Amino acid sequence: MPQIPRRSLLMGAAIAGAASQLPLSSGPAAASATARGPQAARVLDEGVPLRWLDGGAPQALVGATWGVPWPRGALTRVHQLSLATTDGTAVPVQSWPIGYWPDGSVKWTAHAIGTEVPAAEQYVLRPGTAAAPATPLRVTETAKEVTVDTGAIRCVIGKHGRVLVPSISRGDRVVATGGTLVALRKNSPGEAENGSTQQEKFVSEIQKVTVEQRGPVRAVVRVEGKHRATRGSRAWLPFTIRLYLYAGSDGIRMVHTFIFDGNEKKDFISGLGVRFQVPMTDLPHDRHIRFAGDGDGVLGEAVRGITGLRRDPGAAVRQAQIAGQRLPDPSTWDTRVTSRLHLIPAWGDYSLRQLSDGCFDVRKRTAAGHGWVQVDTGRRAGGLGYVGGVSGGLAFGMKDFWQLHPTQLDIRGAATDSAEVTAWLWSPDATPMDLRFYHDGMGQDTYPEQLEGLEITYEDYEPGFGTPYGVARTTELSFWALGSTPSAARFAQLADAVRTPPLVVAPPAALHAAGVFGDWSLVDRSTDPRREIEDRLDFLFDFHRKQVEQRSWYGFWNYGDIMHSYDPDRHVWRYDVGGYAWANSELSPDLWLWYQFLRSGRADVFRFAEAMTRHTGEVDVYHLGQWRDLGTRHGVLHWADSAKQLRISTAIYRRFYYFLTADERTGDLMRDLVDGDRTFLVLDPIRKIRTGPYEPDPHALSISTGTDWSGLAAAFLTEWERGGDPIALRKLVNSARTIAAMPNGFIQGSGLYDLDTGTFAPAAPAVSVGSLGSVFGLVEVCSELIDLLDIPEFTDAWLQYCRLYNGTAAEQTAETGQSFGNLNLRQAHSRLTAYAAAKTGNATLAARAWQEFYTGHAGYPRNAPWRATRVEGPAVLKPIDEASFVSTNASSQYGLAAIQCLALVGEHLGQS
Repeated sequence: MPQIPRRSLLMGAAIAGAASQLPLSSGPAAASATARGPQAARVLDEGVPLRWLDGGAPQALVGATWGVPWPRGALTRVHQLSLATTDGTAVPVQSWPIGYWPDGSVKWTAHAIGTEVPAAEQYVLRPGTAAAPATPLRVTETAKEVTVDTGAIRCVIGKHGRVLVPSISRGDRVVATGGTLVALRKNSPGEAENGSTQQEKFVSEIQKVTVEQRGPVRAVVRVEGKHRATRGSRAWLPFTIRLYLYAGSDGIRMVHTFIFDGNEKKDFISGLGVRFQVPMTDLPHDRHIRFAGDGDGVLGEAVRGITGLRRDPGAAVRQAQIAGQRLPDPSTWDTRVTSRLHLIPAWGDYSLRQLSDGCFDVRKRTAAGHGWVQVDTGRRAGGLGYVGGVSGGLAFGMKDFWQLHPTQLDIRGAATDSAEVTAWLWSPDATPMDLRFYHDGMGQDTYPEQLEGLEITYEDYEPGFGTPYGVARTTELSFWALGSTPSAARFAQLADAVRTPPLVVAPPAALHAAGVFGDWSLVDRSTDPRREIEDRLDFLFDFHRKQVEQRSWYGFWNYGDIMHSYDPDRHVWRYDVGGYAWANSELSPDLWLWYQFLRSGRADVFRFAEAMTRHTGEVDVYHLGQWRDLGTRHGVLHWADSAKQLRISTAIYRRFYYFLTADERTGDLMRDLVDGDRTFLVLDPIRKIRTGPYEPDPHALSISTGTDWSGLAAAFLTEWERGGDPIALRKLVNSARTIAAMPNGFIQGSGLYDLDTGTFAPAAPAVSVGSLGSVFGLVEVCSELIDLLDIPEFTDAWLQYCRLYNGTAAEQTAETGQSFGNLNLRQAHSRLTAYAAAKTGNATLAARAWQEFYTGHAGYPRNAPWRATRVEGPAVLKPIDEASFVSTNASSQYGLAAIQCLALVGEHLGQS
């Protein structure tokens, strides 16, 4: 495989060395590998089919990066890979490994293409020599800066100071300069009781620059720093910016991440953006402004318009300006116009504001100090702007522009020698960002009082815990250095690429054949019972997707999440009732959505899951401070609840997006969790209900075998797969073995964990089984581990848990010494019964699994309504669709149970 980074080779070698001493690829795992042998050979011979996620060939592209899985044993590190259209036309591609099987073969590869892509809907990836781009991308580096030359543009990235991107050039023309980050802060949200409001300005200050990839097709440059005050010494809001450039492309993709590290009671962000200066060299009537509006709509104007005047310059002149082309020589115009050009206003400032998900407005003025004139309004802007002239200019845009409101695109000084553009991630015209807690605690100062609050609003409150300090947000932006003003049609194509960045994917059959992500099967409607389940899976997804739209689950901090539970009396989701509000990954909707995408290949499912992954991995997790690496339980605010746990931050929710897209930011988030076991030194997850004294001991940490260990195991597994720190594999194996060594295995409920070795201490027999233990990724991580590791005692311990959870009290007592009591979520756990049935070949268990699934305990029984009802009129603010039996918890667990039962015991469906 070409250009495998040395770092990957070294990490892979380290893992291989560790693996040689550990129980890998033998026993059940070896049998699985053998079974995949013919499939591996077939994949190498026929290649992996690929397609564009959203169908068709994209009309505009910055470049594209994606991931492809390979069956175990199919691809070695020495294989090179080539890409071609289905008719054999070669496509220049850059490839590198991002995941490995236990035998050292490559499990996942990542691939990048630039703009030299034949207009095709499908491609084939297979072993072979990769085609080289016509002009390979080049990266040069000095002590002062990094320069990336794509062949179409040249981007200079600073290593020091406040300017991230000193210049972007196209040929001999400098298209943009002075690329910086900007932030505005106010000392109050503007409320009268806080007195006068002061505003401060901050700009980026670079602390570290890393070139992560150097071509020949794709370059990635990571810039880290903070926002520093333009007056004073304060530096805050740490940022990580990644700039992506592709061979032959005149576009640049930016992934912008910032972390809030302020005092939410004093620091109110009133603006957050990315800014460039754009040299303006054309005459005012040859300078143009573009904004993407609703759908494929485009606002196109000239800085000095010559249409609509009292005197007509001529049809050819007017048509050229509308098209964004250079106007004919003024000597050819009607002299009644040319003699009065200086009397036509030049509009230098434009602003497009999207302050809600339902309305944007565009306004303009001639210059600062003069009044604004309303241009137009619309519903949802495309998030792309342009300023420049017939000699070239800069297009700048933001993905999910209206979904992440309040946003804004500003152009200033277009009538001068240098225009300024700002893509505002938080609009300065909006109310300042107010992250304060939403109530005063209501006297809940002790654990008993807090547990009482939990009983009424389901919120686990604790003073000082509802802080946003350390939460983050990642936003994707795109920039194009254009050689001329784009036509309206071309600008609309660029806007489409901003709204929905083109992505290449392998079809579901290829993903499934590779044997990745555990137990799932392809969509199958071949029988009536299967068709019924598939229809209900579609209903649940479509209903939740429509609820996002109808309930306006949008906004900077909210987009990507969904609500937990419904209030049928008010006909609203319980947005203001403690733990029933934002879901924050409760019971794994992330997993449900990703498995539904894997099996269906639906673009709308992918985009839904993508938005959720971006949200839950950033906003619901702490990236700084005392609770770094922990996530926050569901609540009215995404950081409100005092339950800060690994079950929310778990890497199991991020792995899909990372391996399918090779997204580096998601990779960062998962790697951060490798030392997540250290969080148990800081915070005891069960401090409010623990009986007896407990002091965290690094060699005897109280860690549950359910939600706690599943989060640790997911991080260890993913790090091992990626060829990272060898200690991850050792802790993974040690913890799995010692869970199995405890008298009742997983049924013990918890154990004392050694931070250095990852082992659980020997323990006396105990039984502690809760309904949440396995529904935050434990099922999925155990399935994958059993396939990858040969630890028979671990397999037996997991199968015991799977058999007994929904077993009878007599069965539970016979094996463990006591009954588990009255357990919840039995429909959700039908997939555990199905797993035990599939692994042991027990038809009785298989029938029991389907009976549990259809009964629908704490989920959806077979005779649930399975429909939504339209509600309108005075009972609701606006017409909505209501299915009051639906909750996010139940949908997630019904979806996962259905998907995994179909995969494991589908042949028994209809026989129970």
